[in-house]
Amino acid sequence: MFTLDPRLAADCPVVGRFPLSLLLLKDESRYPWFILVPQREGLRELHDLGESDRFRFFEESVLLSRAMEQALAPDKLNVAALGNRVAQLHLHHIARFARDAAWPDPVWGRLERIPYTDQARFELVQQITPLLGQGFVLEGRFG
Repeated sequence: MFTLDPRLAADCPVVGRFPLSLLLLKDESRYPWFILVPQREGLRELHDLGESDRFRFFEESVLLSRAMEQALAPDKLNVAALGNRVAQLHLHHIARFARDAAWPDPVWGRLERIPYTDQARFELVQQITPLLGQGFVLEGRFG
């Protein structure tokens, strides 16, 4: 049975679900930052995914990446799987802008987090989610 790592759950509300992955929003208002987590127990690395799940995970990442580029027009889209602090397999998608607080450096550990207001969080989700396709389903407060 799939369980989301408590560290991700603590500051990343669930936006919705693709067929394989949960879509989370990192509660850091400086950077539009989404995280995909495949809903499979015990995964740590990309190569731990079975072949069909690997393909599905990549396709969901592409859908998210294209939606973020279309809606936000970032200068660069950073996509990364680190897992140094949270071992559960997850893939970060961060829209970066030359004007953002950490540019051109990585966003990790740079500045103290500034959470979204409820309205700003809702508006960002409403920009992105219509572009994610029919396989995506909004959850909870966003649905």
